[in-house]
Formats: sequence, C-alpha cells, structure tokens
Amino acid sequence: MEVTKGEGLKKRSCCAGCTKTDFLPEPSFENWSNYGKALGQTWSRFTDRITARSPEDYELHEVRARSGHEMKKNLTWWDLCWFGIGAVIGSGIFVLTGQEAKDVVGPAVVLSYVVSGVSAMLSVFCYTEFAVEIPSAGGSFAYLRVELGDFVAFIGAGNILLEYVIGGAAVARSWTSYFATLCNYKPNDFRIHVSSLASDYNELDPIAVAITIIICFLAVYSTKGTSRFNYILSMIHIVVLLFIIIAGFTKADTKNYSDFMPYGARGIFAASAVLFFAYVGFDAVSTMAEETRNPAKDIPLGLVGSMTVTTALYCILAVVLCLMQNYNNIDVDAPFSVAFKDVGMNWAQYVVAFGALKGMTTVLLVSAVGQARYLTHIARTHMVTPWLANVHAKTGTPMNATIVMLTATAIVAFFTNLNILSNLLSISTLFIFMLVAVALLVRRHYVPGETLDADRNKLAVCIVLIIGSSIATAAYWGANSTGWIAYAFTLPLWFLSTLGLWCFVPKARQPKMWGVPMVPWLPSLSILINIFLLGSIDAKSFMRFGLWIVMLLVYYFFIGLHASYDTAKEAEVSGPRAVARVEEGTVGK
Repeated sequence: MEVTKGEGLKKRSCCAGCTKTDFLPEPSFENWSNYGKALGQTWSRFTDRITARSPEDYELHEVRARSGHEMKKNLTWWDLCWFGIGAVIGSGIFVLTGQEAKDVVGPAVVLSYVVSGVSAMLSVFCYTEFAVEIPSAGGSFAYLRVELGDFVAFIGAGNILLEYVIGGAAVARSWTSYFATLCNYKPNDFRIHVSSLASDYNELDPIAVAITIIICFLAVYSTKGTSRFNYILSMIHIVVLLFIIIAGFTKADTKNYSDFMPYGARGIFAASAVLFFAYVGFDAVSTMAEETRNPAKDIPLGLVGSMTVTTALYCILAVVLCLMQNYNNIDVDAPFSVAFKDVGMNWAQYVVAFGALKGMTTVLLVSAVGQARYLTHIARTHMVTPWLANVHAKTGTPMNATIVMLTATAIVAFFTNLNILSNLLSISTLFIFMLVAVALLVRRHYVPGETLDADRNKLAVCIVLIIGSSIATAAYWGANSTGWIAYAFTLPLWFLSTLGLWCFVPKARQPKMWGVPMVPWLPSLSILINIFLLGSIDAKSFMRFGLWIVMLLVYYFFIGLHASYDTAKEAEVSGPRAVARVEEGTVGK
C-alpha cells in the first residue's frame, strides 16, 4: 500500500479492507525483522514517548483527520443535558443504593451520595474546561495527551476503556434484575447457573447480552437519532422518578430514620466509593464535544446542568427509600420495587421497574456512544489499531469502535457479578478523574517554551506533595486506624502544598472561553477527594486493578509503544509542527 508524504497517516487509517496492514500498518510491524529491531529499541522509544506531549491544534486537526470522515456537528446544550442525565441515572441509584444502605451505611446513604456528588461535580468542572478548550472525541485521553504526555495518556486510556466496558456490563446485568421484577420473577430465574465456574462468574446472563446488542444497533445508526431517542426516554424516566418521590413520601415512616448512622462515618465513605458508580457516565458527554455546535456555551450548560439535577434526585431518592423501609429489610436486587410492594403498593412496583429499565437503557445508550468515541480517538493515535478510528461515511458514527466495545461489554456482562464490576469501576473512574485534575493544574501553570524552569520545578514539587499527602490520608483511612495524628500531618501538608502552588507558581495560561473557578484549590480538592475515596475500596478490587495495569503495560511495550512511536515520528517529519516535550518546555527534535 503506497502512501504519500504528509498523507500517510490519514490514508492508512481509512482503509476498508481487513488485511494485516489495515490493523498494524506501522513500519515496525511490516515483518519479523522490523519487529525484532523495534523490540530492541524499546527503552529508547519509551524514554522518547514518556515525555512527548501532543499540541492542541495537532490533536484537533491532524489526529482527527485520521478518521477519514468528520463526525456531524448537530448536538446542542439541550442534547448534552439529556445525554448527561441519561448517562448517569441508571443502575447506580436503582441497585447499589439498596446494596450499600443495607450492608454498609444505613439511612446515612444520602450523605454518601452527597460526598460522591461533590467529588463528581469537581471532576465535572475540570472536564468542562478541557472539553470547551479541546473539543475532541478523545475526551480525557486527549486532555492527558496534551498536558501529561503519551504514556500517562495511554494508562489513562486503558482505564477509560475498562471503565466503560465494566460500567456497561454492570448496567446490563442490572437491566436483567429489574426486567425479572417486572415479570414477577427473581433475577437469577433469568440467568443460567454453571456450577463449574467460580462463584462470582457462574451466573450467566443472556438477557444482558441481548440488550447490549440492541443498544449497539441504535448507537451505530445515528448520533442525533440516538440523542432524540435518549431524551424522550429520559423525560419519561424523570416522570417515573418524580412518581417514586411523591408516592414514596406518602408511605414514609420517620422511625426508619431512628438509627441514622449504624455503621458510623467509615460506612459513609466506604459507600461513597462504591456509589461513585452512580455518577459514572457524565464524562461520556465530553467525548461529544467534537459533535457540538457551540462548545463554549453548550458543554458547560450540558455538563454542569445535568450533574446538578442528577445529584439532587439521587439524594431525594435515597431519603425516600430509607424512609419507606428499615435499612435491614431493603432488597439488594430491586430495592425500590420491593419497597413499594412491602408497603402495600403492589401495582407501584411495576411502575418503578419500568422506570428503572428506561433509565438503564439510556445509560447503556449514552455509554455506547461515549466509549466508541474514546476508542476512536485512541485509535487515531495508533495506540490501538487505526482500523478502529474509521468513521462511517453515511452514518457519521464510529461503527468499528462501537461494535468492538459493545462486544467486550456483552462478554463481561454475560459472566461477571455486579459487586465485582461496581468496585472495579469505581477504582478505574476515580483514578481517571484524579489524572484529569492533575492535567488541569499543569495546563494552568505550565506552557512549553514560556514557563521558566524554576516555575516548572516548583509546579512539579507542589503536585507531587498534593498527590503524596492525598495518598497518605487515604492509606491511613484504608488501614482502619482510629487515631487522628496522621491526619494532623497529611491534611495540613495538602493545604500547604496547594497554598504554595497558588502563591509561588505563576499562572501560565488563562482559559479562552470557560474556566474552572478557584484554581488551584478546586482541582487540588478533586485530587484529594478522589484519592481518599480510593482508600475505602476493598483490597481484592485493587488486586484486580493491578492485574489490569500489568496487562496494559504488556500490551504497551510489545505493541502500543512501537505503533504510536512510528506514527509520531512520521507526523514530526510530515506534519506542520513537532511534538513538545514535557520536561523541556521546548519543541522536540
């Protein structure tokens, strides 16, 4: 396949065939000899890529061009707001609320939602500034590439994909639970039990696979059509939620709130870490910035507006559930439906189950749209095969990426228990949100070629201290220590590090259209809360997360590094400008 200088990357990525060169077109993979040489240069290539940053205009134009066709710009703030609501209100509120209220936190689950909501809103602010300034389908992957470099972006990318696959799988399995309730069956009546498999993987869920396939067809067909379908369903969903709130309060019994915090403060934060799952999905809206007509206006309204509505609804719904039933009697599979049944409103359980199914359907739909756009942009950089970057000429949607991501989602949903999925998802998501907050601090305080070396070094020290003090706080909390002496050291260290960044490191850039207020305080607080919530998640989930990171690194050093290295070197030769280096603040060679 012949490629002309300056057009190679674009043409390679747009091939319709299915030969090896369509999946691995880079020189390092042309033959075994080239691959052997590439492996021999792994260390030098890694040291090159770990410091490489992608300029904004390069990310927005040259990288975007590798999809062959432009995504259609037909979304408004109204679409984004409903996408945000549709992306978030699903199995988190309808399933995990009951699970955490019964076993972890009690009626104080409402406070857990407040803590998670504050953390999510801080992350929303960080995402919004990036989405307005860098309106790319790559979302947080693109933001990390621009500010923290290729390697950090790759680790972030792997966790983004994990977040969406297991998030979609968790929602799909929850869909089965409420569908069973609607049909007057137990959730496991619709699952296939295989005793030879491990206990957390032996309840096979064919309905979860079926709903994922249907969602795949809808997501591939049209983004605008998906948007219309989403906000029609979301409007119906809001009506059902209002019904739950009003009808639930008529059956409220304040005696159920007599033991408000049976598990203490530790239960509140432990539940917050898991219930963060309920806020996952808003970042999918940032991936639609490339398809938004007026990013500066539409993205802030869409993201902040939808998160405000969602947080308020979550808190009210949590109060309603715990007033209707004693927390010890809450059903962990379908808490709201069973609660109405237990208070004598048998007919209402069907309305609730119907509303829950609507909500989970919209979550799956928006998740499908978002995850495909993430994968598309990652493929544009050749960190994964560029075949996944193709945008279909007729539908204007990333068809290949959508099908691949939802196939992975269906496989995970078929086998894996919800508890495993929710904890692992929370780790991955909190990790990504922490990285985006760090990237925002770098963006505001560091500009290559302009920031003085001394200021760059002070910035690095402050960020390291902010992260380090946050990790120490989370570790001490996670160790179940009852003393307070460690907090008297770690929290002031976080405060002084942030204060030092504010006082002694000058701002290098101001946002052009919309910016996060109170920088560096809000991004630094986002880092602290996200890392602190990580300290409340169980050790087994961290072991699974560590295994995933190891798998990412194996893939990166054997394939992703060499593909992205070849792509970057060709771009440096043929592109309009070279790639900036993180540590130099100058243009790379």
